[in-house]
Amino acid sequence: MKNVYITRTAHFLPNDPISNEDMENKLGLIDDKPSRARRIVLRNNGIKTRYYALDKDNNVTHNNAQITKEAIANLCDKDFKENDIELLSCGTSGPDNLLPSHAAMVHGLLDSKSIELNTAAGVCCSGVNALKYAYMAIKSDDKNNAVCTGSERSSSWMTSHKYIEEVKHLKNLEETPVIGFKKDFLRWMLSDGAGAFLLESEPKGECPLKIEWMKAYSYAYELETCMYAGGEKLEDGSIKPWTDYTPEEWLEQSIFSLKQDVKILDENIAIKGVESMKDAMTTYNLNVDDIDYFLPHLSSFYFGDRLYDEMIDKGIAIPKEKWFTNLRDVGNVGAASIYLIIDELRKSGKLKKGDKLLAAIPESGRFSYFYFLMTVC
Repeated sequence: MKNVYITRTAHFLPNDPISNEDMENKLGLIDDKPSRARRIVLRNNGIKTRYYALDKDNNVTHNNAQITKEAIANLCDKDFKENDIELLSCGTSGPDNLLPSHAAMVHGLLDSKSIELNTAAGVCCSGVNALKYAYMAIKSDDKNNAVCTGSERSSSWMTSHKYIEEVKHLKNLEETPVIGFKKDFLRWMLSDGAGAFLLESEPKGECPLKIEWMKAYSYAYELETCMYAGGEKLEDGSIKPWTDYTPEEWLEQSIFSLKQDVKILDENIAIKGVESMKDAMTTYNLNVDDIDYFLPHLSSFYFGDRLYDEMIDKGIAIPKEKWFTNLRDVGNVGAASIYLIIDELRKSGKLKKGDKLLAAIPESGRFSYFYFLMTVC
């Protein structure tokens, strides 16, 4: 089996950074009233700026495929061109279309040839699932190179006009026209952007990262859905899909909006995260002292503190000085976040040969987790 190295990294963040104070101006007021949840959520998540694919007049500037294409373009130069890509593997929570696949839509924007495509669906783990497909293609000597991506354009899900019909419906029912916290919560959590990696079987270029191992976990067999879209959660915990609602109900209940069951999230995300991380470390005989940098994808610094406390309790606490995250400045970019973290750290000048980097990616969709270890070469 071949070794696999991340030999190039790149990212794309659309437009100028958006401050906390400007968020609601960009996303818009629902029923012309400020959100009651915004300040609480922002205080807890610790994010200061994020990026939206919206211009100064709040017009859309990029779709998801275009954001991804820009990250790939930033990966390429005269020595490695878009036409040199042999495999394109793309992960995202929110593709532009139900079909064709996200990877196909990205490929359609590239200066390319006929290549193999893979699209990974899901939430935050979709980006690293795309990475694993590329990793296996190189490791098995099926391809000489592979480009993988993680991307999101969450702003298009969260603008206020998406909730107009639901507000009207609530008023007609003589109910308070305020959307539920499960929807409002995510409006202040998510950001747009994309990251891209080039994988090869030789440690080329500056600061290549050897992928030592990758391991994934799912707890869907015991935990109900936590984050979802395109359906509604019923009292028994099941999800009624959008296809079982009428077109009128799609609008009246904002069926296609992003939603989060915050209670289930709070109860499980850190506990299952540490449970799975400890198992991965045991499986690969990895000790806390072996890790030079811990790269957690955090949706919120609130959950970072919960994660650290749980790590202490389970005897695998990685000192906070070894943690590296850019959550405060770029926001929670879902499937793209781990790409952005690795790209920034790799280009920071901090890494030295032999450093061990442990990446941890949680996904609250139905509680999935992914870990992988890299060595600086």
